[in-house]
Amino acid sequence: MIPYGRQDIGDEDIRAVLDVLKSDFLTQGPVVPRFEAAVAGQCGAAHAVAANSATSALHIACMALGLGPGDRLWTVPNTFVASANVGVYCGAEVDFVDIDPATYLMCPARLAEKLDRAEREGTLPKVVIPVHFAGQSCDMAAIGDLARRYGFRVIEDASHAIGARHRDRPVGDCAHSDICVFSFHPVKIITTAEGGLATTNDPGLAQRMELARSHGVTRDPALMDKSSEGGWYYQMVTLGYNYRMTEMQAALGLSQMDRLADFVARRNTLADRYDAMLDGLPLVRPVLGPANLSAWHLYPIQVEDRARVFGQLRASGIGVNVHYIPVHTQPFWQARGFGPGDFPVAEAYYARAISIPLYFGLTEADQDRVVEALRDAL
Repeated sequence: MIPYGRQDIGDEDIRAVLDVLKSDFLTQGPVVPRFEAAVAGQCGAAHAVAANSATSALHIACMALGLGPGDRLWTVPNTFVASANVGVYCGAEVDFVDIDPATYLMCPARLAEKLDRAEREGTLPKVVIPVHFAGQSCDMAAIGDLARRYGFRVIEDASHAIGARHRDRPVGDCAHSDICVFSFHPVKIITTAEGGLATTNDPGLAQRMELARSHGVTRDPALMDKSSEGGWYYQMVTLGYNYRMTEMQAALGLSQMDRLADFVARRNTLADRYDAMLDGLPLVRPVLGPANLSAWHLYPIQVEDRARVFGQLRASGIGVNVHYIPVHTQPFWQARGFGPGDFPVAEAYYARAISIPLYFGLTEADQDRVVEALRDAL
């Protein structure tokens, strides 16, 4: 079976993890800060805060921005459920903005229309989470302009997009957002097994995220309400969680960062080859937005009779998948008042969507096999 995505682990990665296992620290050691610095440096951001998953990073990002009961968070229905769930974790109301039919990303025009209505009704969001689906950036300049006009905060869900660029700037530099979150799940561009990270240029937000990921506990005298009682002393100054990344995860991620450019370049080569090989077939290929360099986490196509095509490809040994079932159609969200028909563009995309295999180690022979099976299925 050719999977739709998989990690690429080299000898250097294995040695990096073994070095940590032989060291004095398996957690809360020196490697996590080195990994954070490497990602911040690649993105051109001032700060980076690593966590044990991208979901955790999204949660502490919302916490750092003060999202809570009575507030509203907006995201897109074309995403994994975590992008919306973090709003519920904070006690906020969650709503969605439909996607652009060409790029499958948050549509700035629909966002502007929804914001205009919300302003009149007194229901503006506190936080908006655009999702860089499949590896390419949303139009962050347009979304940033709307944030300044309407006064909401922005968290980029860049779980798919480390190494991507928008208008010749790296995703994660937070030029048009408050915080940007990456995922390092094994099928992503680089991996830490499980893991996530948030970048920001705001030192206050970074400090609040660091507290939130580690029980709200600090040894920093500047954050305490009285003098330290000794070298053992700490204080819990806010409510937090145990969302820390381990040293082993960070070591793997730090090693993988050395190959980030190669990973992204290879994925772009494979995507270009798919573009050429699939030209003329009865399907819709993915489209890049203006001035975007995608990290190409996914190569999503649209086909008629999706269930039959999906089944035939799987039977042929092609491990296709579907990204994503619209969040608002899930039972949990239907119980909160959403349902089919609410966001028709995302629903129409989902009804025809298939993600075909794309990953660093995919060979051209494997890619030929994918395309041949797809031709047969179509």
